[in-house]
Amino acid sequence: MRQLDRREFLKQTSGISLGAFALSAVTRPVWGVNERVNLALIGCGGRGRALARGFIECGARITHLCDLHEERLKALADELEQVQGHASMKLREMRSVFDAKDIDAVVIATPDHWHAPASILACEAGKDVYVEKPPAHNVWEAKKMLEAARKYERVLQVGTQNRSGPYNRAARAYIQNGKLGGIHIVKVFNLKSGGAFRLGDPGTPPEGFDWDTWLGPGARRPYHQSIFHGGWHKFWDYSGGDMADDGIHQLDLAMMLMGDPGLPRAVSCSGGRLAFPDDDSEVPDVQIVAYDFDDFVMTFELSEYPRYMQKTTATIRRNDEFPYWTQNATRIELYGSELMMTIGRHGGGWIVQTSGGRVANQMYGRPPDQDHQTNFIECIKSRKRPNADIETLYNATVMVHMANIAHRVGNRKLQFDGAAQQFVDNAEANEMLKRTYRPEYQIPERI
Repeated sequence: MRQLDRREFLKQTSGISLGAFALSAVTRPVWGVNERVNLALIGCGGRGRALARGFIECGARITHLCDLHEERLKALADELEQVQGHASMKLREMRSVFDAKDIDAVVIATPDHWHAPASILACEAGKDVYVEKPPAHNVWEAKKMLEAARKYERVLQVGTQNRSGPYNRAARAYIQNGKLGGIHIVKVFNLKSGGAFRLGDPGTPPEGFDWDTWLGPGARRPYHQSIFHGGWHKFWDYSGGDMADDGIHQLDLAMMLMGDPGLPRAVSCSGGRLAFPDDDSEVPDVQIVAYDFDDFVMTFELSEYPRYMQKTTATIRRNDEFPYWTQNATRIELYGSELMMTIGRHGGGWIVQTSGGRVANQMYGRPPDQDHQTNFIECIKSRKRPNADIETLYNATVMVHMANIAHRVGNRKLQFDGAAQQFVDNAEANEMLKRTYRPEYQIPERI
């Protein structure tokens, strides 16, 4: 495939002037204490709506909204106008967002396959970035995002809000003080309920909807309403399955608790479409992963079928309560030589136990979303690196893709060379470190 340079990439995917992208650096204002940050939201679906409301509560202004779906774009614009008292500009093309001089940062809540391309373009345009997880569709994209953030000196926060949770930080301090003893087994759970996925009737695209742009780097395929309305999570072209969509939250929290130990030296995976083998999904509904580190093993277990498993409820997360840990879908267990810790994500708190289930210590937790979004706004002003900086999230992102690659090459154990950022003696696996891009959506090799 012919490699496009940066100017060709922008020209082919925008059809607009490249003048706004000509500068390699953008002068930032000196912020006053009470000055408000202007944000643009790209992706006005459910998660985008929640982020917009959250950032408004943190004192930011949503000045621009961007979405390919006109009806969804208008609905959110009308809602936010009631909240903010002023209208947000409605845009259909994200390149118009990057051109706008009065936007300080962009919030990217698109489907996963657009996270990295949009983030890189935003950095090049001098915008800071808050991007939903997973930050990248593949390992190579994660590298390019990090390069772009550093080259253009941008704040790039990933939406893994556990990094900003006070109760999570307290748990990390408890572990670092040696209270659990030596930890050699860490179990990460993403054991959720679910059902069969059927594509069904393809439907017709909404009027004016640009399906080809929505597909972006992925291969061309006919429009399908089930894919557009969330079914994209079930296909490798757009997602890494529920491990990338939800499991990365717990995986990254586990890495944080263990002191961010770097990349594992090996990964193995088992599973597949075991509960619903004849449906239309490509990604596993059962996935068991093991990561080998120098002095501990981390496992990750995923399901999409047992109806009795559930995430920590909103009621528990907002009150002084704990989940019923045994059937909590998104917990982490750390097995120290002295004590065992169980912790929940996004609230739910943590509990430390000794033999016989006796409680040695515990802490309730609250949802850390507002803490995380506030951290991003503060870093835009201070130019400090945020709690979930793209470099901090790099290892968890790579680990998600390592596991999926191990599954896709036949549920094998793969050795990984962290220095070379490649699998050892497995060409098939190394081919999957980067996706195949349609030429008009190719990310340039040199950022």
